[in-house]
Amino acid sequence: MKQNQTLSPDRVKVLERISEFEKKGGEYFFENVEDDPPSKTLKPEDVDYLHKSLKFKINGFLCRSIEKIGKPFVKKKYAIEVIGSENLKDIKGGAVFTSNHFAMLENVAVNIASSAAKGKHRFYKIVREGNYFMPGIIGWLLKYCDTMPLSSSLDTMKLLDKAIAKILKNGDFILIYPEKSMWWNYQKPRPYKIGAFRYAAKNNVPVVPCFITLHKKQEGKEMLPDNVKYNVHIMPPIYPDENLNVKANAVAMLEKNATLTKELYEQVYNKKLEY
Repeated sequence: MKQNQTLSPDRVKVLERISEFEKKGGEYFFENVEDDPPSKTLKPEDVDYLHKSLKFKINGFLCRSIEKIGKPFVKKKYAIEVIGSENLKDIKGGAVFTSNHFAMLENVAVNIASSAAKGKHRFYKIVREGNYFMPGIIGWLLKYCDTMPLSSSLDTMKLLDKAIAKILKNGDFILIYPEKSMWWNYQKPRPYKIGAFRYAAKNNVPVVPCFITLHKKQEGKEMLPDNVKYNVHIMPPIYPDENLNVKANAVAMLEKNATLTKELYEQVYNKKLEY
């Protein structure tokens, strides 16, 4: 997305940082480009991943209610279109969804797309550790709306692993961003971390690769934040190979997801993926 004088200074700064990190490549693709404040470590006693306590049950119910009410507004705002819903017809149990991470609300687009699967599937989102401690209404939503925060604490991560296994066994969905950090309105697919694919392989569930392409909502106008349309592309699920171990499966699934996404990017935008 092009820079424009109508963008706020902080957004221009983020776009400049994205351009800088893209040129550097390598591990810079996973770096955070936002000016987020420092975060404290999420400890085991801070989180209730499965919402067993009354506090988390009540707040979780309220958050999901707000999310349900808000979905139609988000769908209208970004003129969300789902392409490839037929690829969800055989998904019966739990699954790991992957997608590109370029905005705070694009997870709602993936959630909307996932509803094409048969049956009822609760939709969870993996979020960064710092999101869990954000103040205000946004922080409340990020804490209770079926979010699964990562942690720099090994003990907390062990709890997260167990919770993910339970959620997938229950037949629910988890969205994990293999690109790790959010790069605001970045249209290209980025390299992946292995985590999402390891969880899928370890729990013997498919990965559902999604990729959201950005388009002008109204032609004749520049594609600024108020004129962006989301097309959610659902690609064929990637299943673990029973002849491979967890590590080999995770690598194979990552490579397949990356290939599908690259091909889709080049097809939709009609240009070669280059950094």
